[in-house]
Amino acid sequence: MTQKAFTQSELKQVTVDTTVPEKAVAFPTDARLYDKARRALVRAAKAQAIKLRQSYTRVGKLALFKQSRYAATGKRKQACQQTKKLRTFLGRVIRDIERKLTPITQPLQSLIERAKQIHTQQRQGSNKCYSVHAPEVECIAKGKVHKRYEFGCKVTLVTTSYSNWIVGIEAPDRQPLRRSHPQACDCPSGASHCDKTSASSRRPGISRQRASSRSGRGSRLW
Repeated sequence: MTQKAFTQSELKQVTVDTTVPEKAVAFPTDARLYDKARRALVRAAKAQAIKLRQSYTRVGKLALFKQSRYAATGKRKQACQQTKKLRTFLGRVIRDIERKLTPITQPLQSLIERAKQIHTQQRQGSNKCYSVHAPEVECIAKGKVHKRYEFGCKVTLVTTSYSNWIVGIEAPDRQPLRRSHPQACDCPSGASHCDKTSASSRRPGISRQRASSRSGRGSRLW
């Protein structure tokens, strides 16, 4: 508004849409997460001058290779055995570090908590960790045929309908499937498609009409 990129009247009608900026993470299989968490703990322990009982570097790499080959050839039972072995390696390294380092520094403590979350999470559980270096990554199903799941952070954008200027943005925290719209446009969150807002929002610079995607229709949260 200060640079006069768009006029005041353009804010009367805005478009609300969601997108998922994907993170640079590999597809998070259980075996891969176990191995990455173990390797991160081994590096952190080496930086803290902790002598581990065993780092499982060689056998962990071999188990991960076998798991991927068994899974590719359809040998599910053998692949699950290697995944279980990688999980055992991770648990041993976690317990070894906790025994030998007291008190634990804050960066290492956060890494251990992340590794414990990966070690204990279940397939049907919630609040999963999909990346060791980027714990904020979420698994989001957008209904795309070519890509069933996307790993990133869901972002809701508010743009002017006429000139397509971005006037609001919001990133819901750890609730990727919640039907929410940003408060940046200062109108009731969750208004349906082209929904007229209440009289309280009919102030200068406040949107009176919003066009939202199908995920936002009928979701009234105010």
